[in-house]
Amino acid sequence: MDVYHIWCDLRDGREDKAFAAAVAAYLDHHKAGGRIVGWRLLRRKLGLGPDGMGEFHIMIETTDMAQLDKAFRAAATRSGDVEKLHAAVYSRVTNARFALARDFPDR
Repeated sequence: MDVYHIWCDLRDGREDKAFAAAVAAYLDHHKAGGRIVGWRLLRRKLGLGPDGMGEFHIMIETTDMAQLDKAFRAAATRSGDVEKLHAAVYSRVTNARFALARDFPDR
């Protein structure tokens, strides 16, 4: 399992529920299309966490790099439903940071 991590802050902290709904719509769309296995949205609690990592943490699970590539390719089209859903998420965030990790040891 590969896990794509995104840490970010909100441009407008009052839109936390709208952000959560936008993330759900976007990632559920990818899941329904078979481009991801699952996802989670987490929020920093009590302000604890490393500096610069953002208040929100999105974890996107894929079976392998090929599946992740399908999700990236869909987003890169910048058209149709994927673009509308992506824009609803991306337009709300700032200070985004990204990482990619995998299960270890390999299974």
